[in-house]
Amino acid sequence: MLLQVRDLSISFDLGGGVVSNPVRGVSFDVPEGGRVAIVGESGSGKSLTALAIGGLVDRAKISGSIAGSPRIAYIFQNPMQSLNPVMRIGDQIREVGAIDLSLVGLPAGTERKYPCQLSGGQQQRAMIAMALAQNPDLLVADEPTTALDVTTQQEVLELVDRLADARNMAVLLITHNLGIVAQHSSYLNVMYAGEIVEAGPVHDILYAPVHPYTKGLLSAVPRLDRPKDAFLADIPGVVPPPTAWPTGCAFHPRCAFAGEDCAIKSRVKCMARAPRY
Repeated sequence: MLLQVRDLSISFDLGGGVVSNPVRGVSFDVPEGGRVAIVGESGSGKSLTALAIGGLVDRAKISGSIAGSPRIAYIFQNPMQSLNPVMRIGDQIREVGAIDLSLVGLPAGTERKYPCQLSGGQQQRAMIAMALAQNPDLLVADEPTTALDVTTQQEVLELVDRLADARNMAVLLITHNLGIVAQHSSYLNVMYAGEIVEAGPVHDILYAPVHPYTKGLLSAVPRLDRPKDAFLADIPGVVPPPTAWPTGCAFHPRCAFAGEDCAIKSRVKCMARAPRY
């Protein structure tokens, strides 16, 4: 196994006796050359979990274990904020290594340009080139298609797949988009309120979800086989703040099927009795 995360918890002391626990008891594996995804709404703890496995979380109390020592590279969700605006693309990539930009579909001369001279898709390809220049064993792609149009999204994700296959590189995909997961991952972890509430092979979860939150996410995915005027379902409410996670099943305040016992019973028991959406 390339990476094993066990019971990872992250907390921040905010002062005045207030403690934030954005990640609680998270466990998952990433096999060599594997495609693993973490899915959830904003505020679920996905990105913080991904940062923690690379030791990129400061001023936090971290418990649990992270076994394995893969070379990890990151693609962040907003390349314009990640790239240095006053450095040429080639200079930024050479800070971490060397790579032929044609491998990521960038034309000759791109290395002499500044980030503002590139399109959003080209900026993301430059970020991919920078990550690959480190010859990583694991590529963490945190919302890699944010703010890109649908066509460019697909091109970027297919590029990551091709390069990962060619290099036997594992990919940990962080996203809120289950459509992306269906095409580009083989194992799925569904995260809510700092916890992984459901995990398994992508096909199994997409076609036979168990947890009500997973079912809610799936019901909110637009489908081409529905009428144009069909009602688009959503999940009422928002993810609560990590300073005030609910007791019992953390999803119960937003769950249409929650009973009185859901506020005190664990999510495992909630999963066992949850009806389908």
